[in-house]
Amino acid sequence: MFFLLRLAFWLGLVLVLLPRDKTPEADKTPQISASDAVSAATATINDMGQFCKRQPSACEVGGQAATAIGQRATDGARKLYQMITDKKPDHTGSIGNDDTDQALASRDTLTADDQAIEFHPPPMP
Repeated sequence: MFFLLRLAFWLGLVLVLLPRDKTPEADKTPQISASDAVSAATATINDMGQFCKRQPSACEVGGQAATAIGQRATDGARKLYQMITDKKPDHTGSIGNDDTDQALASRDTLTADDQAIEFHPPPMP
């Protein structure tokens, strides 16, 4: 879970630091250098490490929530995997049904003369 938080943080930081096009609105925004952003990010990460010392109950509840969410994600992935790999019978009647074979045979409109014509592929350009 902490890996995902770190990944989101660093990905967000990279997106913020990407160069932007010059627009009139961009001149009005505060200018922050890359070194200022890195130092602020480092300070934030250091402060996050001390958060559990200041708020142990919040960290405990957050850990339980992360465990519950992880368990649900695992169960959901397992169920999705079972849905993909299980070969359940098709109840729509569109595949593997004897009635379907008969319906397809009745839609065959070619006569014996049509089927006797030899196939010639189109000439190559």
